[in-house]
Amino acid sequence: MSHANLMYVSDQEFESQVLKSDTPVIVDFWAAWCGPCQFIAPFYETLSDEYVGKIKFAKVDTDANPNTPGRYGIQGIPTFIIFKSGREVARVVGADRARLKKEVERVAVSSNVA
Repeated sequence: MSHANLMYVSDQEFESQVLKSDTPVIVDFWAAWCGPCQFIAPFYETLSDEYVGKIKFAKVDTDANPNTPGRYGIQGIPTFIIFKSGREVARVVGADRARLKKEVERVAVSSNVA
């Protein structure tokens, strides 16, 4: 199934697609072999549909794109980082649905007020 608000980003595209985005972007650092990554993926996709126009959703495969995770000190996956105006504003480590939803909602609300 395709999700209009979900993109796969490579090391080469990270700056243009994430850091230079006018809209906040949440990035899921994941790998195909990671069980918790697979567990939370459907929830992440649902959030991407729910927050269209408020937050962009991206996924970075840590195996295929090792430079970006290294730059941001990713030590465990899944790790979710929310970027706003090119800066990290939130980080959630692990497949914690409640915390992930809370951070996405917090950034979405603060972006609407600004």
